Amino acid sequence: MPKKPALPNRPAAQAPPPDPPPPAPLLRTRFSAAQLLRCFHQLLPLSLLAGWLALSEKTFYERAFTPLITLWYLVFQRLSPNHTLAQVQEDALAGGADRLSPRGKRLSRQLASEATSSFSDARQRLPLEVCRRALEHSAAQTHKSLQVPLWFGLKLGLVDGSTLRLRPYGDIPEHFPPHRPGNCKKPPYWCLARVVAVLCWATGVVWDSAMASPKTSEQALSAQLLSQRSWQGWLLAADRNFGVYSVARALVGAHAQALLRLTQVRARKLACSAGLKFKAGLDAAIQWVPTRHDQCPEGLTPTPVAGRLLAIGVAPAGFRPLTLYLFTTLRNPLLYSAARLAQIYGQRWNIELCFRYIKSQMDLGFLECHSAQMVRKEWLAGLITYNLIRWTMGAAAALAKVPVNLLSFGHARQLLLGWCWRHPCRRGAGSSWKRLLTRIARARQPRRAKPRPAEPRAIRHFAKDVAKLEGSRAAAREKLAKLNAKSE
Repeated sequence: MPKKPALPNRPAAQAPPPDPPPPAPLLRTRFSAAQLLRCFHQLLPLSLLAGWLALSEKTFYERAFTPLITLWYLVFQRLSPNHTLAQVQEDALAGGADRLSPRGKRLSRQLASEATSSFSDARQRLPLEVCRRALEHSAAQTHKSLQVPLWFGLKLGLVDGSTLRLRPYGDIPEHFPPHRPGNCKKPPYWCLARVVAVLCWATGVVWDSAMASPKTSEQALSAQLLSQRSWQGWLLAADRNFGVYSVARALVGAHAQALLRLTQVRARKLACSAGLKFKAGLDAAIQWVPTRHDQCPEGLTPTPVAGRLLAIGVAPAGFRPLTLYLFTTLRNPLLYSAARLAQIYGQRWNIELCFRYIKSQMDLGFLECHSAQMVRKEWLAGLITYNLIRWTMGAAAALAKVPVNLLSFGHARQLLLGWCWRHPCRRGAGSSWKRLLTRIARARQPRRAKPRPAEPRAIRHFAKDVAKLEGSRAAAREKLAKLNAKSE
């Protein structure tokens, strides 16, 4: 048979150029290792401490434990694996804080006993505003020292919340009442505190945090947090729990750009109220008009929030395809494509890892305090310590030119603690500092040869409203794998 003539090649339709890949969290710095050491010493500055103390109503006169020494030992207490006051007293008697003492007055010589009451009283005298200012200062110094990759010319921040467990000591039950589940037959013992924080996506440092009782929702607490300062030049991303009108209005009131994930029900209602057809691939400008059920943050008027409603289909590797429903105040679809916004929202998972480090490795998930004021101070002091570790990891990653998320947080904490114990202000600190950053840059996360198995969503203790794990965890994994196989 004669061969059919070959058809002429038709010019293929030009596909739109793909979006550029998301910037890798590769930090850069213009400082050398010696200059970064001076920046590290400025994270808790003595010059600014006097101004912070002036904002307090109480007077803080000089004693053996000065405000700077007290603040440092609050950080040291969280940096050390032993968080007791006796560990602080032992380090003070050994001369660990003599370099921070006023000229001619060494702390080790002023302490005459092994009692921990002097440091305990100093912790209670230290104003809470000092801890809050120190947290903001540590985050600001991080961005001055390290050059963080931007998205659309904006700094990307992640918003999320969690809970802490407390013992019912002193006035703690009044400020943080115990959680009472509906099926609880016995009176609850543990008190709970709700926290919300804003973290940087690349460095992982905490920019600000707020704490309240469990009666205050995460949405209301985030609105209070955003109202404390201006967030101009920031793009704040949050999950479905924060995809409500009150949070969107609070973000606009704080001069920030919003990227909020919505539930399917709320996204459908917004589309119907705007007269849009609710379908996959939706990308339309809307006005989020509050209904009579929507709450408005205190101090703001319930005005409509202008933005875009998006329904983006994504297929993550190893997971089932899903549709993301997003609301953003970045209204230009040519400058801010839907695919790029989905990539930005994919970075939100970093805050879950950061909260795991904060609660598990920093031991901030359970606080042993005897007053509500000390609970807030311990939480802020723990976040300051966490920022110091993150700052050191960022400096090491920037000098070694490796992504910071590859470094081990636990190993970096141990190395930094050992370096602080060896009196970093003495001669030769520059060479030891360089060795510290080099060792932190080499401490990488382990590479797993096999993927982690699916873990059953059950725990062994504490939470009464979660399924209890009975039997071996291996048997629970097999049962969970069989259930997953049937659902596919």
